[in-house]
Amino acid sequence: MTMNTQLKARTGSPTSAVKAAALRDALGARLSLAREPAPADVRGPKLRYMMGELSVFAEPFRRARREMDIPLATSPQVVMLLPGFATHPIRMRYMARQLEKAGHKVKRWGLGFNFGPTAENLDFLSERLNALQARYGRPVVLVGWSLGGLFARELAKRHPQCVRKVVTMGSPFSGDPHANNAWRLYHLVTGHSVSNPPIEHHMASKPPVETVALWSPRDGIVSPRSSRGFRGERDREIGLRCTHLGFAYSPESIHTVLRELERR
Repeated sequence: MTMNTQLKARTGSPTSAVKAAALRDALGARLSLAREPAPADVRGPKLRYMMGELSVFAEPFRRARREMDIPLATSPQVVMLLPGFATHPIRMRYMARQLEKAGHKVKRWGLGFNFGPTAENLDFLSERLNALQARYGRPVVLVGWSLGGLFARELAKRHPQCVRKVVTMGSPFSGDPHANNAWRLYHLVTGHSVSNPPIEHHMASKPPVETVALWSPRDGIVSPRSSRGFRGERDREIGLRCTHLGFAYSPESIHTVLRELERR
């Protein structure tokens, strides 16, 4: 074995070394973002509300005893559900089933886990939205949970002709994007700041379609003020009494979405 071969055997190929260095740099950058100090005058929900999110673990037992009375829709809609940050569409499957029981056509967003916005995934969603509108011959209702609601609002701004209505559930579209208890995790996972996503956006500006914001004073992740918004940032706001995670499965949330699908 030559000296050069022995050296490569000990250190690995140059390509592997470069990739390892790039990975370390990327991880270091993400950790630095996650360690950034919080704005002095911005706060997320109180700890007691955040602890309330643990009630999600009791949901399977509650659901086993629950019988939801789902009225049949008088005007069935085509609905796209957009999941929250770091969640998969399966987390919205329970809501999807209830909407389908009412007679609505419910579609996933088609991207799997929601790991934040990129130009590429917004382009994909634009194509999917246009395809659904063309397939069914009518505008689609976008129902977005948390970060999924921000996607929904941006899609409606880009393609208002394809969207009948936007319903956001605990989505932080208003105020400082640090006003939540998940922004450090968001920085770590996405590699970009909540204040500087890698897309052109105007987060608080209202889409040119009917836009309804569901929010809760019991939300332990997103500040209620951020998800409620101000006049001019949405058409209507509806206060619920669920947790942030509960927007995806609580009977109150599901019945509210069903009413919005019926409302003209």
